[in-house]
Amino acid sequence: MNEKKKKRVVRALLYLFMIICIIVSFAPILWMSVSAFKPEGEILSYPPQWIPLHPTWSNFAYVLKNFNFARWTFNSVFAALMATIIVILIDSLAAFAFSKMKFRGSKTLYAIILSMLMVPIQVTIVPLYLMFADVNLLNTITALILPTTGNVTGVFILTNFFRSVPENLLDAAIVDGAGSFRIWWSIMLPLARPSISAVAIITFMSNWTNFLWPLISVSSDASRTLPVGIAQFFGGQSGVSGSAPQYGPAMAAALMATLPAIAIFLFLQRYFVKGVMMTGIKG
Repeated sequence: MNEKKKKRVVRALLYLFMIICIIVSFAPILWMSVSAFKPEGEILSYPPQWIPLHPTWSNFAYVLKNFNFARWTFNSVFAALMATIIVILIDSLAAFAFSKMKFRGSKTLYAIILSMLMVPIQVTIVPLYLMFADVNLLNTITALILPTTGNVTGVFILTNFFRSVPENLLDAAIVDGAGSFRIWWSIMLPLARPSISAVAIITFMSNWTNFLWPLISVSSDASRTLPVGIAQFFGGQSGVSGSAPQYGPAMAAALMATLPAIAIFLFLQRYFVKGVMMTGIKG
């Protein structure tokens, strides 16, 4: 076998492996989607049926009628959007300072901030809970937003991008009379749109799927988020412990919960890959 044939075989095997990985990864999503339109009996039938024999909208109607799903959705969307906006503002300011401003201890401070990536969220749960309890912010939307605004990943991504911006561009702006804030707002942010989109997607998705902190910090149904609310379906009727899980409504709720996240990703996807690629560019 010559070299060209070997390369073709290797490429074909690589494509086959990637296709298998895609199928394996997408299968649970497809099963969730089709199960949302099945009666409970068909979901539990064996052998499993991929195509619903008796498609129904009853699972969606049950979720919307018997649970505060609209409120959970609003809480999740509002908390994720507000956290994303705050993260972009704070992280871009910090990244601009670390990449373009010279001050004593900047490298040490940047290293300390990056080291926080190694601190798992579980370590901070108890101190966060006690702190929010002391200021009476438990069971509020504020408790869902504030702990997620210190996003170290965003600082890393934006700092690397800002370092790639030519100094001559900033010098020209300074000659024209622009201050630091004007340079950050009018020059750095527009140029960093791809990287900001990547940070926005990462932040929104992490907040949208966040389960542990909302479960601990919020106990009232009015402040509950979608991941915590959907978990009730696996506790049976109206979340009663010990009763049979409700797979049909759970699949319907999970399917509806994925739609906003998919919409955000599709809206920003053209910037996402470009933003991640530009993270490693050095000026």
